[in-house]
Amino acid sequence: MFLPNIPTPDEVLDKGFRRAKKAAAKVRTSKIHRQKKSKRIEEVRVQTACQVIRETFEDILEKTPHIEELSMFYQDYIDVAVGVDDLKKSLGALNWANGVLEKLQNQYTHRIRRSPPEDAAQIRRAAFGRIASVVNRISEELDFLNFARQKLRNIPTVDVEATTAVIAGFPNVGKSTLLRQITNAEPEVADYPFTTKGIQIGHFELRWQKYQIIDTPGLLDRPVQDMNPIELNAMVALEHLADLILFIFDPSQTSGFHVENQINLYWEIKKIFKNIPILPLSNKMDLVEDEENVKYIKEHIDIDEELLMVAASEGTGISLIVEKLQEFNRKIRAK
Repeated sequence: MFLPNIPTPDEVLDKGFRRAKKAAAKVRTSKIHRQKKSKRIEEVRVQTACQVIRETFEDILEKTPHIEELSMFYQDYIDVAVGVDDLKKSLGALNWANGVLEKLQNQYTHRIRRSPPEDAAQIRRAAFGRIASVVNRISEELDFLNFARQKLRNIPTVDVEATTAVIAGFPNVGKSTLLRQITNAEPEVADYPFTTKGIQIGHFELRWQKYQIIDTPGLLDRPVQDMNPIELNAMVALEHLADLILFIFDPSQTSGFHVENQINLYWEIKKIFKNIPILPLSNKMDLVEDEENVKYIKEHIDIDEELLMVAASEGTGISLIVEKLQEFNRKIRAK
């Protein structure tokens, strides 16, 4: 989601008043009777200032996508990142300001036209004071929109036509490494929890079919209501994007999480996303020292699901995952 540049109240007013001054300078050089010219100069300054500021706000509103028209993924992503209600409220403040500015423009230009020439400048100064008051009144909303712009400027672009697999699992179990092996994406990969601070997306194409693999932030083994914003972003991806979930286990436990906790998270994911099939992967097989951990995982996952053995850092088992994705794609396309 792209938000346009959001100016500060001072920048808005400076732009409006500067343009008004230039417009007035043109009137001064025009061939108008001196008595009418003084009034026309002040009238043009009020009109131009209001119009420029209104156009600035209208440009922001026009370039900001309508939230209701976005997919549920984007709506939930925005809600987690900045809050949909807060964003709507701030955009609504721009509409309110434009409505007031239009009334001020009509009111003060009318007063200038009906006033004696010597009073025109004073009326214009009063108008500028009211204009500044309106713009400053929505300073908090402009600040929030700028905050939202920063938070949402890296919002991921998803391909709704592609078959989508979302990678899930505890932090540091190898999700980013797997994404890099399967697709052309180059996420940050490091040996510490929560390496992935946002959703990373990779793509590949086989036999004219597009595939989209999404790496989510590491999920902790705890209820949804206790999750932090990073984890909630992952849940949004799982809920709205996943045709298939690739759940990664780390039987080596080098991630710092016991297999028992990983099993708990696996069943939590299955319970929440009961309509989305899961392909379980046992990663870091090159580091496994205790085969009992692999056996434990096999015994405690759904009996209908095959556990694939993978060593993503070495590229082992990647071709088998791709085959499973193709097989899954054929099934959903057949339906």
